[in-house]
Amino acid sequence: MPELAKWDNFYVIVGSAAGALIGLQFVVLTLVAQRPSRNTAEGGYAFGSPTTVHFSSVLFLAALLHAPWNSLSGAACLWGALGVVGVGYSLIVIRRVRTQSAYKPVFEDWLFHAFTPLVSYAALAIAAFAASSHTRESLFCVGGAALLLLFTGIHNAWDSVAYHVLERLPEKHAERQ
Repeated sequence: MPELAKWDNFYVIVGSAAGALIGLQFVVLTLVAQRPSRNTAEGGYAFGSPTTVHFSSVLFLAALLHAPWNSLSGAACLWGALGVVGVGYSLIVIRRVRTQSAYKPVFEDWLFHAFTPLVSYAALAIAAFAASSHTRESLFCVGGAALLLLFTGIHNAWDSVAYHVLERLPEKHAERQ
């Protein structure tokens, strides 16, 4: 499919980054698990798990758009389904962020844990409907959504590490003394 062939290098780069970052996320979570605190599980469901889901979504999109499709409609159905499921998952994450008691979210948390994933997944769903009539624009929309999810995941992973190292670790040291 000539439209997708032009995107090969893009999805090789984005997919490779997403796959590597998923592995790095597991390493970080393993290190953080050695210092559990109260409400760790509900904080993880609200802030940690979604990061891995976003990286996995980017990896899935990269693999999906590298498959040898005969037409774009099959790929569009799958990325549209990912978009719809992602919107639903984003709404669940928003509820988890609101109800967890491990951390009081600030504007930046709402922006990167709620708004950008919701926009990314909604863009995927919308691009699926427009794929047959506006192929080029839809592919750019999917690429933009993948990048936004990747950068959101990078931000959120860094934010989690910074929280545990700069806030939770000093608290633990203070408790010991």
